[in-house]
Amino acid sequence: MTDAPIAIAEEVAEAVAGGRPVVALESTIFSNLGLPTPHNREALARCTAAIRDAGAVPAITAVLDGTWRVGLDDAQVERMLSGSRKVAERDLSVAAAQRWDVGVTTVSATVALCHRAGVRVFATGGIGGVHRGSEITGDVSADLDAIASHPVVTVCAGAKAFLDLPRTLEYLEMVGVPVLGWQHDWFPAFYTRSSGLRVAHRVETAAEVAATLAYRSRLDSGVLLTAPIPEADELDPDTLNASMDAALAAAAAAGVSGPGVTPYVLERIGAETAGRSVPANLALAENNARVAAQVALAWSELP
Repeated sequence: MTDAPIAIAEEVAEAVAGGRPVVALESTIFSNLGLPTPHNREALARCTAAIRDAGAVPAITAVLDGTWRVGLDDAQVERMLSGSRKVAERDLSVAAAQRWDVGVTTVSATVALCHRAGVRVFATGGIGGVHRGSEITGDVSADLDAIASHPVVTVCAGAKAFLDLPRTLEYLEMVGVPVLGWQHDWFPAFYTRSSGLRVAHRVETAAEVAATLAYRSRLDSGVLLTAPIPEADELDPDTLNASMDAALAAAAAAGVSGPGVTPYVLERIGAETAGRSVPANLALAENNARVAAQVALAWSELP
């Protein structure tokens, strides 16, 4: 069998081998599919700085010239920033076989690459989930099964608010993923601190999160840690809900479905909120990176 075409940056490989903290980052959020220029570059700078300030190593994932990469150099980062082709876990083998020029990784691809590289902590913005109307469309994000299938702590600000959040939590329970609230009792809804749904378990320290991963009963399963957006950066829930409803209606009218829904709706929400969603997105991504670095440090200190 041919070995997988994976390249782990030297700094990342040395940190993993030495048991030092590493935090993986997906690349979709930093590409033009995630945040518009120059906000994508700012998000990357803020997230990597938060990770390094805590004493951990950032490891951005992407596909470049058909090679799966965990950790990018400066030239590779520049290519990634302009990426416009998403790579989910299902696409990794195709991207390698067809030698895709630039592929930006989603949550599902990133947790899979983390597993391959020995990285145990990953920070993102918000995960995908069960879409509204899934009982008809069957639209469930691959993020959920990936989180359940790889031994990685995924740190996020909950799931996108326009998803079916109760069914998303039910799905995570069904596949055995512990859902933790970082010093918080409620499942966040990306731009807002609470969806009105309780998390299964509240945790106060990074050591608790690391131990939860260490003590999992299914050795290849992961953990979801939800960190609410900082209070000062939270959007008004009523305004957001009105914007979200308008964005979803526009997506339905335009016939947008599947993987195209999330970027379409996020772009429309940005327009509906007069751009206020962008600073919120930057703040929550940076906060998630900071929390993830604490968890990575705690993981590195386990016996």
